Amino acid sequence: MGKFIYGVPPATVDLDDRLLAHLRVVIMTKLRRGEPFMFELDLSPAEGSGRRSFWVHPAVPMQFHFFGSREPTLNRAWVEALHAEASSAVGLRVVPEPALTLAPDATVLTSSARPYRRRR
Repeated sequence: MGKFIYGVPPATVDLDDRLLAHLRVVIMTKLRRGEPFMFELDLSPAEGSGRRSFWVHPAVPMQFHFFGSREPTLNRAWVEALHAEASSAVGLRVVPEPALTLAPDATVLTSSARPYRRRR
């Protein structure tokens, strides 16, 4: 279980490492393009239920803390779905991960967003 840490004083949200890796790609892509946006998360019952919203802007410090040491393989379809959410009027909300289906020569993203080609 990783952590998304945002702002000063820091607000911390526990997230699955796999989800956090996908969110990192989307958030960093939007910020590199100079596109601040709203990010909304549903809280778990342990966190008091409800929702938490963050205005994601490059002037606000943030950290992505991963518990595991292995970088997950990224699902391009999920990154694209999350990016579409982040670009919408309501902002980024977590959507379910689509099934990962790869053609023999598909491009796969690592969590560091460096694409590589699958070999046949």
